[in-house]
Amino acid sequence: MIELRPFATLGAANHGWLDAHHHFAFADYHDSDRVNWGRLRVWNDDTIAPKSGFPAHPHRDMEIVTYVRTGAITHRDSLGNEGRTGAGDVQVMSAGSGIQHAEFNLEDEPTTLFQIWILPDQRGGTPSWGARPFPRDARDGRFVTLASGFTGDTDVLPIRADARVLGATLKAGETVTYDTRADRHAYLVPATGRVQVGEVEAQARDGVAITGLETITVTALEDAELVLVDAA
Repeated sequence: MIELRPFATLGAANHGWLDAHHHFAFADYHDSDRVNWGRLRVWNDDTIAPKSGFPAHPHRDMEIVTYVRTGAITHRDSLGNEGRTGAGDVQVMSAGSGIQHAEFNLEDEPTTLFQIWILPDQRGGTPSWGARPFPRDARDGRFVTLASGFTGDTDVLPIRADARVLGATLKAGETVTYDTRADRHAYLVPATGRVQVGEVEAQARDGVAITGLETITVTALEDAELVLVDAA
């Protein structure tokens, strides 16, 4: 099954400083058909105005992956961690038994990002945070794993979930494949560009929910930047 979820159908809330679009039920957006996709619980498409952001607030029992599309986000948390994650790079917060964090756009331009929440394999555990650069040119024509809970994935940000987050950049006309299992849940969003997944065409920021396939084939109809989650 390949289901297109057009950007125009997503939940939306514009708070002025934050323009948010929700692929899954979140906050005041309720949709019983879009509560989660396997262990994938949240995919928010956020635009954060300059010199603004999320003040300190708590989380627990969630793996929170932030993929920065443009600009940068600055993280601070109750463990004393602080760091700036720039465009194309990724940060991961394992909320575990509980953590408070703040996320601010301290830049002079808007920041755009995908915030992805994945249900962990187990509740509790010591919270943690980490970030690292992932140069976009290292993903040319192929999927690169950015964050993973899979045994054997190395040189990635760890998450405590049966899931993997990947990124790819494609030139128009290029095709990339990703091997998974038919019982898993994949969710693909082009951050930019237009792509074809099987017989389904997706525009930038559309969601593509995929299950029942062992190989996912994506062809770029325009230059494209892709983010893919493979979850149990």
